[in-house]
Order: sequence, then structure tokens, then C-alpha cells
Amino acid sequence: MDEIQGKASARVDATRQSVFDFITDVGRLPEWNAAIEAVTDQPAMLVEGAEWTVKMHPQGLPRWGSISRVEELDRNRFRFSYQTRNADGNPSYAQWAWELADSGGGTEIAVTWHVHLKTADRKYFAGPIRKRQLAREVPNSLAALASAMRAAIVG
Repeated sequence: MDEIQGKASARVDATRQSVFDFITDVGRLPEWNAAIEAVTDQPAMLVEGAEWTVKMHPQGLPRWGSISRVEELDRNRFRFSYQTRNADGNPSYAQWAWELADSGGGTEIAVTWHVHLKTADRKYFAGPIRKRQLAREVPNSLAALASAMRAAIVG
């Protein structure tokens, strides 16, 4: 297996601007992404080229550090994309892209991922495991995001 690709979507009862602000607040990632245990480093301002680091801990796997770098942050078109790589220097990486669209008084969130597996351990061991996990994790994260957005609006 050389690549993993996937996509997921969800509708949130909030404006595109508020959803965009929420998902691009990388310090809040652990609130709605259960695979992220902690944000360990983040930029003062999220701009193209900025990086942040998280401690990953998906269910059933050991912890690892992950570094993400913003590739696109288009606040007018509500697009956010970044590349993620393992902090251990492995050349494998993932491309993530988020797009937000108006949807009947709310926002439709679409997220895609394209993982490039470059080493044997990722191709034959970690990749197949993460493929199955991501197919569950991302929709669960979107549901948790919607719940966290509701709580933020009410609170």
C-alpha cells in the first residue's frame, strides 16, 4: 500500500466563518479530535507556512509527535489545507484539505486526506491500520466538532 485516501463530511448549525475560525484554532484540536492528545507547540498566528506540533494517540496505537504545516489558509473561500508528517523524521506524510460551504442556514464541512506512505513499515504495517482508523476517526471528529461548536455557541 503506497497511499491512503479518504473523505468525510458533516453539516454544522453555525456560520461558515465561525466554523472556519474554530477548525483553524489549532489549540482547540484535542477538544474535537480524539486522536490528538495534546497540542505541544503552535504558532502565534496561523498563516501559510506556519507549523504546529501535536501528540497523537489514536486508540490502540502508541503515542507519537506529528508536525503540521499550513499550505493554504483562504479565509475568503473558507479553505484550509496542510501537510502533516511524523516528528521522527519518517518521509511519509499526509495532505489534509478542508472546505466549507453554506448549507441551509448552516455549514457543510468537507475534509479529504491523502496519505503518502514512503517506508516499508508504513506501507505494510502502520498504513493499513491507519486506513481503517481514519475511516472511523474523521467522521467521529466531525461529529465531535459539531457538538463542540454547539457548546461554544450556547456557552
